[in-house]
Amino acid sequence: MRGLAPDGGLYMPAEIARHSPEELEEFRGLPFTEVCFRVVRPFATPDVPEEILWQIVSEAINFPVKLVSLSPGLHILELFHGPTLAFKDFGARFMARLMGYFVRDEKRTLTVLVATSGDTGSAVAHGFLAVPGIRVVILYPSRRISEAQEKQFTTLGENITALEVAGTFDDCQHLVKQAFTDEDLNKRAWLTSANSINIGRLLPQMFYHVAAYRQLPVASVPLVVSVPSGNFGNLTAGLFAKRIGLPVAHFIASTNANDVVPEYLRTGEFRPRPAQATYSNAMDVGNPNNFPRLLDLCRGRLQYVRREISGYGATDEETLREMKSVWERYRYIADPHTAVGVLGWEAFKKEHAEPAQGLVLATAHPAKFADVVHNAIGQAPPLPERLGKYLQKTKLSLAISSGYDDFKEFLLAR
Repeated sequence: MRGLAPDGGLYMPAEIARHSPEELEEFRGLPFTEVCFRVVRPFATPDVPEEILWQIVSEAINFPVKLVSLSPGLHILELFHGPTLAFKDFGARFMARLMGYFVRDEKRTLTVLVATSGDTGSAVAHGFLAVPGIRVVILYPSRRISEAQEKQFTTLGENITALEVAGTFDDCQHLVKQAFTDEDLNKRAWLTSANSINIGRLLPQMFYHVAAYRQLPVASVPLVVSVPSGNFGNLTAGLFAKRIGLPVAHFIASTNANDVVPEYLRTGEFRPRPAQATYSNAMDVGNPNNFPRLLDLCRGRLQYVRREISGYGATDEETLREMKSVWERYRYIADPHTAVGVLGWEAFKKEHAEPAQGLVLATAHPAKFADVVHNAIGQAPPLPERLGKYLQKTKLSLAISSGYDDFKEFLLAR
């Protein structure tokens, strides 16, 4: 419920329960809901009774994960078949129901703060919409996300408020962090986070890493997972999945021009910097929140990080070319984030000749980036009906500066 620890640090599980190879093999034949329940149960019980946890999982994860094989050695895991057409639906829907359970007897209102660079906002907004006892405040950088992303969370009303910040995503993230470390504010308001700094949103992201294993053909060829990366929750969840027993040989941190982590892997120095705006905007993060967790899972040593993760950055021009190439080679429409993931896999393969099969996480539906897709392949992707409805609605967001005093005043006034 606290999200960020009182000292500004990130929570980690005290222990990570490992599943045997036999149990993982059993996962292949079980319903996906049952697999998700088994994966998260060791982390959640006894704080959440098993019957409640089962209800939360079965309500939250009620949509499919689809594996598309572009070739025998390259697979795409589509994570955008949830309500908001992005992978964030997994974590946001699970966490919303979990928090709803914890606040069920509270008299005061819980305020959920979330900074979004694109898809987090809509996933959290839809996950928490009309949940009793909870209000959500979403901060997003003005004119730095696509219209489809923006309309999905700025048109809902009810217990969802969207703040359009005059600044970057890192400014939004900084405001949220400041709020959590403001003792005065926390005495007067009950705050929690819905970004991937919240362990309750991060752990369910293991579900789809396991989902990939269930669907991939059984093979002795090592599995290399390319993860489009911004705040690094997605890749951190992959490391958690590996720690519980998932047989992943290697991860690829595929970033856009905001390549702070690939730079760290090259040079050994972690140098956060202001985020650059790119076509793959959900990854426009110059200071990734989950980097300390990633380091912790690798015992804080560069040599161990390098053993498990490679990193590659891509320019906008390379991203557009790759979207076109994937379309021409496979007749598959990739959104810009997925294209960055494919670029990461291809860069890795050039440097590593040994046999491997690649799995790229497709994090968002291409229709959420219709302009970029049209620019790349010369035609717009099919528009899902539910996304089209949001594009017709009126935006309800409130403009705000990137100054903390303005943000605090807003929170206390409400």
